[in-house]
Amino acid sequence: MLKGIPKILSPELLMVLAEMGHGDRLVIGDGNFPAESMGKDAIVIRCDGHSVPELLDAILQLFPLDTYVEHPVNLMEVVPGDDVETPIWDTYREIIAKHDERGAGTVGNIERFAFYEEAKKAYAIIATGESALYANVMLQKGVVTD
Repeated sequence: MLKGIPKILSPELLMVLAEMGHGDRLVIGDGNFPAESMGKDAIVIRCDGHSVPELLDAILQLFPLDTYVEHPVNLMEVVPGDDVETPIWDTYREIIAKHDERGAGTVGNIERFAFYEEAKKAYAIIATGESALYANVMLQKGVVTD
């Protein structure tokens, strides 16, 4: 164990976060996200039993968001005609605002199939046990300036 590191972050996940460079993307997928098929060219980390919000909060304590793009955080858009509420997105915005002064302005949306195509190019995908629908989030790493 290490001091100051959220306990939810496994050694494998910490290594991946440290390896990632500026512009690399990390997907935190909900329990329905096809992590293994999307992550054929990525590192897939299993975090079954954990929710996206708790992982997002822990990761953003260590992971700077890219300041060179308008939306370093992207959510999967709800498919038109899908009658689904997404209250988890408000939770994400609150978590992001704790860790990035730009707050909700960092968050964009990507159409479902475009999100899948971008996920295939991610450095890593975290598979969670999150049961909320449309709870997938993609983060783009920024530069550590401290």
